[in-house]
Amino acid sequence: MAELVKKTPKGGIVYDNDIFSEVSEDLFRQAGWQQATPVGGVLGSAGRGNTLIVGDGEREFVLRRFVRGGVIGRLIKNAYFWAGEDETRSFREWRLLRKLVDMRINVPVPAAARYRRTAMFYTADLLTVRVPGIQSLAQRLTRESVPDGFWMSLGEQIAKVHEAGVYHADMNAYNVQVDESEQLWLLDFDRGKLSPGGTRKQETLSRLHRSLQKISGMSTDIQFTTTNWEQFLDGYFSASRSA
Repeated sequence: MAELVKKTPKGGIVYDNDIFSEVSEDLFRQAGWQQATPVGGVLGSAGRGNTLIVGDGEREFVLRRFVRGGVIGRLIKNAYFWAGEDETRSFREWRLLRKLVDMRINVPVPAAARYRRTAMFYTADLLTVRVPGIQSLAQRLTRESVPDGFWMSLGEQIAKVHEAGVYHADMNAYNVQVDESEQLWLLDFDRGKLSPGGTRKQETLSRLHRSLQKISGMSTDIQFTTTNWEQFLDGYFSASRSA
């Protein structure tokens, strides 16, 4: 994986030239792709983000526009204060994902990221290689019963991510995903970071727990109980002690 940065009239694009030999603004426009499908979800999981699955007939990618949430998001939807190219959300997440891929943590491979600046503000977009066969934990829990050991294994896998020093700022039932082998994948590392020894582990666990409680209250199809969370914590702390 080789990082290159291309300057554009209004900003810049960082990209992996093992994936793209050259890049342009068209990578970040729906019209620039042969196929483009909006990402849907269950229980309102489409949320505040603008996300597309795009493809050129041979490869598929996920294109995400960075969008604000909360009270600020009601006033300023997708603009951020400019603090320099290296501080843009898109470049920061692209470079973090690259490090996580090198660490063999299950995250999407970053392909390209863009920012466009207007005076004191900028907008940002991220393009990642689509991971086939994964679905959100929320979706997984609406299917058939999970196998024995599912929750303990999930706890063990998240513990290993934490022990690697990875902080995920929004660990919820949508950004936590599983593949067909029930292996963990993590999406959306906006505001994530790496720190020696790991930080704010309890915060991320509490966020995930609240998310699971919320979706289980939204639908009787969601298979999540207090016992499940206890199994999750058993796996998490067992893995943490043995690390």
